[in-house]
Amino acid sequence: MIIIAQANLSVKLNENDKKSFELFCNQTGMNSSVAINMFIKTVLRENKLPFEIKSDPFYSESNMKYHEKVISDINAGKAKFEEHQIVEDDD
Repeated sequence: MIIIAQANLSVKLNENDKKSFELFCNQTGMNSSVAINMFIKTVLRENKLPFEIKSDPFYSESNMKYHEKVISDINAGKAKFEEHQIVEDDD
């Protein structure tokens, strides 16, 4: 029989997220420790995160430069700034 040492992992997260995650785990017949261990084992086996991570194009370098210029132009009085209604997308 092989005995593998156990270690603890402490994670800080939003209280509502914690409750929702625990509820999800319970509904699927496991606890949060099992779910997190499954995640870690998958990362180690596949040597990557088991989901795709994308950056938000809003924060791209070119978009940030564009917004900085617009703000600079507004502050310098070079651009006209008008408020408008927010339009919701129904997607």
